[in-house]
Amino acid sequence: MKLGVICDGISRDLARAVDVMDDFGLTYAELQFVGDTEVGDHSPEQIRQIDTLLRDRGKPVSCLSRHIFAGLTTGNHAGDPEHTVHMDALKRVIDMAHRTGAPLVRIMTQKKEQILWGHGGAEVWNVAQGAWDSLLSMTAPAVELARAEGIRLVVETGNGTMVNSSYTARRMIDDLDAKDVLQVLWDPANNCWCHETAWPDGYGALRGGYLGHLHIKDVIVDTPRATLEVRRLGEGQLGPVLRPIADALRADGYDGVVSLESVWHPGNGSFEDGFRQCVGPFTEIFGPD
Repeated sequence: MKLGVICDGISRDLARAVDVMDDFGLTYAELQFVGDTEVGDHSPEQIRQIDTLLRDRGKPVSCLSRHIFAGLTTGNHAGDPEHTVHMDALKRVIDMAHRTGAPLVRIMTQKKEQILWGHGGAEVWNVAQGAWDSLLSMTAPAVELARAEGIRLVVETGNGTMVNSSYTARRMIDDLDAKDVLQVLWDPANNCWCHETAWPDGYGALRGGYLGHLHIKDVIVDTPRATLEVRRLGEGQLGPVLRPIADALRADGYDGVVSLESVWHPGNGSFEDGFRQCVGPFTEIFGPD
């Protein structure tokens, strides 16, 4: 499989991140922040420098990952000032994707409403009425823009967003009839928050062409206590299922990128140190047989 990393999880100094990638044989660079700037906000000259650095070092861009639509709520609607700010940012990220050869651009979804569907009375008393339709209406313009620009979007399963499971991600794509331009950026650790079992349930929901990109990290969640702990890869809730997931990806012929998301530190605040302790298990599990 194609292995990479979200570069700013090592360092926002892209040259430093690439040096560390070379130490461990990782090829694919996912960009979120470069320097103090989020993708979509760099100047044309900065984009040229980023592109030159990565091409010279043999690091294709796997995905440009801005937090498009994150922070919006069901109180927003397509075309309002806040939504327009995100759509304008998406246009800039897509332009950067064209310039850097990135095949994917990440979007996210608005803040989570907990109960979207219900039965036996819950549909009257508990469902957040209109929340799902709001999500679809706010995402539809991004889908149309992607079609017009010839780019693929991936929607991340986030732990505090409307799409927080493989099920909701797949349903969103189907309801938008957008499988031609929209796939899932699956982060199984994020899905732990809603108690979706990554294997076999979460992975199974994405079979059939829905999976476009992966983020891999490991966590322990305590939803009743609203507490999340990031763990060294293999030492959290995903430890027992990482290998079955990797085996299934190989068996199913997954041809996308698996990105290590370096958001754990060993107690000293250094995410590069955390990366160096997680990259071994990552490459051993997801690398060549």
